[in-house]
Amino acid sequence: MTTPFSQYMNEWLYAKDGYYSSMPSIGKKGDFATSVTTSMFFGGTIAKRLIALIKSGFLSQNAAVVEIGAHHGYLIADMVQFIYTLEPRLLETLVFVIIEPQEKIQKEQERYLGESFGEAVKFNWYKSLKEFKTKEAFVVANELFDAFACEVVKDGSMLYMSDDKPIFGEIDEETKELCARYEITKGEVAKGYEEFAQELSSSVSKGEFITFDYGQKEPRGDISLRIYSAHKTYPFFSLTEYAPSEQTKDLSLKLLYKKSDLTYDVNFSHLKDVFEASGFKECAFCTQAKALVEFGLIDLLEILKNSVSQDSYRMELGKAMQLIDPSFLGERFSMMRFQKV
Repeated sequence: MTTPFSQYMNEWLYAKDGYYSSMPSIGKKGDFATSVTTSMFFGGTIAKRLIALIKSGFLSQNAAVVEIGAHHGYLIADMVQFIYTLEPRLLETLVFVIIEPQEKIQKEQERYLGESFGEAVKFNWYKSLKEFKTKEAFVVANELFDAFACEVVKDGSMLYMSDDKPIFGEIDEETKELCARYEITKGEVAKGYEEFAQELSSSVSKGEFITFDYGQKEPRGDISLRIYSAHKTYPFFSLTEYAPSEQTKDLSLKLLYKKSDLTYDVNFSHLKDVFEASGFKECAFCTQAKALVEFGLIDLLEILKNSVSQDSYRMELGKAMQLIDPSFLGERFSMMRFQKV
């Protein structure tokens, strides 16, 4: 059976036995690390940005704090912990929300957040943005859009999968139109950004949305599709007859299917267009390093320095510096920030 790559990718990641449905470990014991698993100061710095928005009057103390793509719930937990440290009274007024369509993952989030905060902090879950409505919100998503299904194009053709074999064939009209709009002749074309932006706009009357992800402002002009397994990276086509390699001679797509992460670089110009078409305004686009410094990471580290032992400070400083290290996470990830007023 031959299927468009986007359908194949959806099955790989989101089927009942798919990669994300199985709650894979993230961090040292998993297939890859994220900013969230690297340092609690990632969530802490985002919390500081939220507090700044409330102090400026853009958001009220009754706003909803929403995470989409929360996985275990580590990011929103770190945000809550830093809010408690910086402005504890806000925990009495803010509403904490997670959008999570999969029941198994929601249960794991409930378990983790329950063990972390007990009854002290209340969290609310919704299966989709369609179920959630609020007057104002601060919404954050980390490494969400690189997990949207995509089509892969090359010289006017589109990738299909026949079992585990790639075949380039006729391109569909929607993909062809997106290729023309963004001048993509080789690379990934994301599917679903438009629907997501529209649903978020319908859910939130006023607010700020922040996302961090791999990618750049313009299409990269090449195929970035890749697989992460046990902290090793494999270009997708290195596991096929198109480009076999010595590195992957003992691996195959069939072996890694649904058991590893499948991702690609985000075209942020596509993301910008769909959000602005849905009533948001792009406020910033920059590297993760620049964003976290502007949000107040250095100020938080100074607070830490004055409140813990030198050994504890050095340990946490080392982790936090990886967030802005140009050779690690600092410039590999980008941040895009939108507001709706």
